[in-house]
Amino acid sequence: MTKTFELRPGYAISRVIRGGWQLAGGHGAIDRQQAVTDLIAAFDAGINTYDCADIYTGVEELIGAARGRLREERGLEAAAGMKVHTKLVPDLEKLGNMNRDYIRGIVEQSLQRLRTDRLDLVQFHWWDYSLDGYLDAMGWLNELHGEGKVRNVGTTNFDTPHVAEILKAGIPLVSQQLQYSVLDQRPAKSLTALAAANDVKFLCYGSVAGGFLSDKWLGEAEPDMPLENRSLVKYKLIIDDFGGWDLFQSLLSTLRKIGDRHGVDIATIASAWVLRQPQVAAVIVGARNQAHALANAGIMDVALSDTDIAEIDTVIAQSNGLDGDVYTLERDRTGRHGSIMHYNLNAGKV
Repeated sequence: MTKTFELRPGYAISRVIRGGWQLAGGHGAIDRQQAVTDLIAAFDAGINTYDCADIYTGVEELIGAARGRLREERGLEAAAGMKVHTKLVPDLEKLGNMNRDYIRGIVEQSLQRLRTDRLDLVQFHWWDYSLDGYLDAMGWLNELHGEGKVRNVGTTNFDTPHVAEILKAGIPLVSQQLQYSVLDQRPAKSLTALAAANDVKFLCYGSVAGGFLSDKWLGEAEPDMPLENRSLVKYKLIIDDFGGWDLFQSLLSTLRKIGDRHGVDIATIASAWVLRQPQVAAVIVGARNQAHALANAGIMDVALSDTDIAEIDTVIAQSNGLDGDVYTLERDRTGRHGSIMHYNLNAGKV
């Protein structure tokens, strides 16, 4: 498997992206100095692309500090080799009165935090389709692309009809960040075909389902709700919709058998499967320390065989699959999935 992917001509990323969500303030105390060291360790392991967001408290600053240290210790060329993808997530309460200055302000804030004069990729999210300002917002973001402040424009968690609408409006999307895993194949229903027709690539989170797709859970009894954090609750709901705990255990056993053939763990096989799917450019994985970063880099060394894929697909075929298009379940704010989401994080609210 190649370890880089050309997202657009002249812009290549690592096929494993270092996720930043676990470094946000809501996940416990962060040793900032160690976090910067760990981010640079990922870079040295071959993971030169990083994911963050305006709503991930403190994460853009940490990645900016890592880029600054690279610049100071190794020079401009090394710092330029660090690719950083951020997200622009307007608060739900702001969607009804969105304006150009609000979008520009968030971009300028990200530029400052990341210590750069151009953002490599800005991925736009919109909470509520009943409010139609997303096309205006994407247009304003594209203006910043034209000014050179944003190198590439993408979306995150848009469904197929709305991605089609954005493309029809002439916005030059290069990517969509979305959830994709052996448990959740919603992108394959219809978005993959649209993306292929318009050269839009997928950057995938959730490939290890918040840690559920790991050796830790193989053979374990089904946990009781509530679980210790929102991430685990979120992915336990995905497991339930996939087909329940018994089918999940069957999937883990299959992944473990394949992992034995390749000499790697379950999580690595789960992420390698996602990298084999059409339109997938990269998987986004978190790491709590340097050892995790090194393990994640190993995903790029795994070449799954057709036999491996067939064995995984046999288990997936026993699932009814998750309902709806990309992020449909999560957009229902009264439903099981949507009710645990936080919607106004820029304002420090939920």
